[in-house]
Amino acid sequence: MLKKVILSLAIWTTISTITILLYFAMLLVIILFPFDRSRKIAHAQCFWWAKAVVWLNPYWEVSVSGLENINAKRTYIIVANHQSLADIVIVYLTKMQFKWVAKESLFKVPFVGWCMSLAKHIKLERGEFSSIKKVYRQAAIWLKSGMSVLFFPEGTRSETGEMKDFQNGAFKLAIKERVSILPVLIKGTGGAIPKGTWLFQTKIPATIKVLPAIDVSGFSPGDFSKLRDMTRSALKAA
Repeated sequence: MLKKVILSLAIWTTISTITILLYFAMLLVIILFPFDRSRKIAHAQCFWWAKAVVWLNPYWEVSVSGLENINAKRTYIIVANHQSLADIVIVYLTKMQFKWVAKESLFKVPFVGWCMSLAKHIKLERGEFSSIKKVYRQAAIWLKSGMSVLFFPEGTRSETGEMKDFQNGAFKLAIKERVSILPVLIKGTGGAIPKGTWLFQTKIPATIKVLPAIDVSGFSPGDFSKLRDMTRSALKAA
């Protein structure tokens, strides 16, 4: 037990230190590259951060696949299932450029949230209809500028590991803006960040898999539920 306490303390200290370094690295590149309006260079700092967090945590073992399905020259609405806060770390292992849609409370977390603000991710205020409309307006602006947007269409994390029903917004937006859906499957992260304790208990194998993009050119505005179900089915089948 003592060994787990010491090791867990060391892991959290290391993660915190790396995240503080990430914040200052992002600040530095924003100062050095003020012309980077989309904050792509700042966002790219998260790639080494995620790799370091995973590599330095002996309790995490992450495999990445399907990167051949990403076309860096294309814009996507990225749709991922959601199991844990660890999802935020491992999605960066794909090295994709995107803007998250994330709840406002995350932006208030010291350093982690500050980094999200520096990268210009999209804030969502839960329960505020005006905020939801604002999110989709901002997402549409990013898409038109060539920046992908990432949604967790389940809305909240799955507590059981079973995929929850998907909300409609991302799929309506994809059809409206004529942007392909890029499904991303996340598996095994449910136990990556302990619930109810700060102690890491056991080694967690996790996977992130990028599936082939779904072309929306054949969908009309009323077909959003068909696109939603097709995406969810593809993720479940994977």
